Amino acid sequence: MDTHIMKKYILSCCSTADLPAEHFSKRGISYACFHYELDGREYPDDLGKSMSFEHFYQAMADGAETKTSQINVVEFTEYFEPFLRAGKDVLHLCLSSGISGVINSAMGAREILSEKYPDQTIYIVDSLAASSGFGLLMDRLADLRDEGMSVEALYQWALDNRLRLNHWFFSTDLTFYIKGGRVSKTSGLIGNMLNICPLLNVDHLGRLIPRYKIRTKRKVMHTIVDKMEECIEEGAAYSGKCYISQSACYADARFVADLIEERFPHLDGNVVINSIGTTIGAHTGPGTVAVFFWGKERTD
Repeated sequence: MDTHIMKKYILSCCSTADLPAEHFSKRGISYACFHYELDGREYPDDLGKSMSFEHFYQAMADGAETKTSQINVVEFTEYFEPFLRAGKDVLHLCLSSGISGVINSAMGAREILSEKYPDQTIYIVDSLAASSGFGLLMDRLADLRDEGMSVEALYQWALDNRLRLNHWFFSTDLTFYIKGGRVSKTSGLIGNMLNICPLLNVDHLGRLIPRYKIRTKRKVMHTIVDKMEECIEEGAAYSGKCYISQSACYADARFVADLIEERFPHLDGNVVINSIGTTIGAHTGPGTVAVFFWGKERTD
């Protein structure tokens, strides 16, 4: 029996938390799926079930057109209602409002369902997080739920601690940043010619912000680990989990993971590499590596 069926409330997130479906099932975390289009055909962002990540990123590299869409009010209503009908409250975390407006759809569904199920509550939290950073937050919430924390206390904990989840990204290919308008065509072409790899992070409003332009992949890989050390309150003694996401560049992610494990020996195997899912990957394209960890609160 799935763990979440046995709980007094449902812990839930958007599919953009980018952890494997098997992991979410094991941890008793439900998820609602975004959507994406590949050359005009729509698919659910179902964590690689409908289409493997390898196929998806190869199609992008071959020139396929992509488009994404968030979960709408009707879909959220249909997703939440069976939980409420079963007498369960729901704690749902949404993809960062700095990246998507999906939280508005979730709140719209909550408003519709609150009249029909007055004895149940849907708690909605803006995660201010994305990809496996969002997943790392969900894992911690599952830990606290399993320790017996009530849904009301867990809701408050999520609000109080979500900014302690740090995100750092780099990309070795600016092609899809140019295509999506995140980088100007001129800057992107010059950047690719000069082998410039932008280093970005997620700020306190949940927005993805370019921070540094670093020349060469090797240098940006070392710099992202330096940034991790700067952001961790415990320094080299850090022993929490560290998640890494990658889009069709596993070797780069593995190199970064090895650097992290060397710098932070107390992690003791808690560095986990995941795939960037199709919703976020449709915007980054292949060649992006992201590092997520607990540390100092994001303030800018």
